[in-house]
Amino acid sequence: MSWLEVNKILASIIVAVIIVSLISIFGDILINQNMTQKAKNAYLIEIDEEDSGDVAEETQNLEIEEIAVFLSSASSDNGEKLFKKCTACHTYEKDGANKVGPNLWGLINNQKANVEGFAYSQALAETGGKWGYEELNNFLYKPKEYIKGTKMNFSGLKKIEERADLILFLRDQAETLAPLP
Repeated sequence: MSWLEVNKILASIIVAVIIVSLISIFGDILINQNMTQKAKNAYLIEIDEEDSGDVAEETQNLEIEEIAVFLSSASSDNGEKLFKKCTACHTYEKDGANKVGPNLWGLINNQKANVEGFAYSQALAETGGKWGYEELNNFLYKPKEYIKGTKMNFSGLKKIEERADLILFLRDQAETLAPLP
């Protein structure tokens, strides 16, 4: 190979690098014409700031679908499959041990925070009342929003059908079945 051919190859590489660099510089100039201005959102979203009122009242009144309609078509077998997500923290057998969460035997229509030997969060212990179908539906939708301060680290079940299946399964885990709503 002669020096003339080597010079042609090196010159071609240098010219290609210069062309790519110039295209990059001109592209940046065309795209970022006003680099000194701050970027603005495509749509301005205005939020009215209102007094949120009583937070506890808000959490108890989440606007989600009522579970009663969906329980008639729910499947306890599907609920058992869904409960596998819960087994890391809960058991459901009679006289079953508490784990990170309490045993859920006989949960429906039973007092909240009633399992002996389990340390409930103060927020749940102070809530009071019974675990009815709607209360459990709201809790399973978004536990941390329904009872602010709960220790339950679960993001919730967004699909109403899944909540109905799980609630029907939990209903079956008792000596006497709670009447359906």
